[in-house]
Amino acid sequence: MFDILIIGGGVSSMSCALVLGSAQNKPFVIDKKIGVFTHQKSSSLQDALFNNAYGIIPGKLGSELLSESTEHLNQEYPHITQIPNEKVIKIEGEYPEFLITTNKNTYKTKIIVIGIGSANTFAIEGLTEYIEPHKKALPEKQRIQLKNSDHKVAEGIYVIGTLAGWRSQLAIAAGSGAAVATDILTLWNNGVQTHAHDSIR
Repeated sequence: MFDILIIGGGVSSMSCALVLGSAQNKPFVIDKKIGVFTHQKSSSLQDALFNNAYGIIPGKLGSELLSESTEHLNQEYPHITQIPNEKVIKIEGEYPEFLITTNKNTYKTKIIVIGIGSANTFAIEGLTEYIEPHKKALPEKQRIQLKNSDHKVAEGIYVIGTLAGWRSQLAIAAGSGAAVATDILTLWNNGVQTHAHDSIR
């Protein structure tokens, strides 16, 4: 049983995983089992070039960020389980016990975070009832989002990045993933507001 499984290996998902990973020494996180599906084949980063993203050297390729982010997570926070090359196809159950089915395995988790992009090919069974047209994308692009209130789709289910209705900017997607990570940390901290960052002091 995972405490949280993050679906997606792009910007918002990896940002969420990194923030959760960095909180590993907090008393309310020590015993938590965290996993992320790092399926990246359909990520919009595959063709991206970044010249306008804060903290990223101009000319950085999105394809490089994809591989670097999973390695970064592995090196800094190896306690987070990375599940590569599996595509989520079905979600069943309700909080606090969901069953996630991929093309290869099944997993149990208490909380789900979905960050797989806003393409209209979205087809995870159990979540299609929440699909609506993307509110901040051009209609002709036929993008979708999941109905949510401040990233929360339903009890125990969160959506991040462009699938949450945000515009397709790296900084926005990363911030969305980080925001939900701090929401999860606050939940684990019995509702007491919290976040996670390091300091040189």
